[in-house]
Amino acid sequence: MADWKVFAVSAAMFAGMTAVLAKIGLQNIPSNLATLIRTMVIIVFLAALVWARHEWKNPLLLNRHSLVFLILSGFTTGLSWICYYRALKLGPASLVAPIDKLSLVFAIVLSVLFLGERLGLYQWLGAGMIAAGALVIIFK
Repeated sequence: MADWKVFAVSAAMFAGMTAVLAKIGLQNIPSNLATLIRTMVIIVFLAALVWARHEWKNPLLLNRHSLVFLILSGFTTGLSWICYYRALKLGPASLVAPIDKLSLVFAIVLSVLFLGERLGLYQWLGAGMIAAGALVIIFK
């Protein structure tokens, strides 16, 4: 398995664990506070990782185009997390997490529209099955 596939499967595993751990942690805490705590943990963790790997660079010296899109990505990540934690607070993790994975379908469509990526029949079929599965869960 190629390196990117190992990381992709690991990301899916950790994301699945995130839903369950967050649902437990949200029991007596407002969802926005929980999102802030999660974000602070991520900041500390990533700062340590960047420091340990000697990857720090002054963000103001980075390519402006890259910086703008990373900032926009940060905003959309934050909005996603706020919505996700609110959904977890209000609904069961077993339903919220699969619906949240409609993000896969959105990412596929957006990558075709804006990045010029090409997909084959099986990739489109898989995206359609993901969408269908989410719709079954939504309208159960």
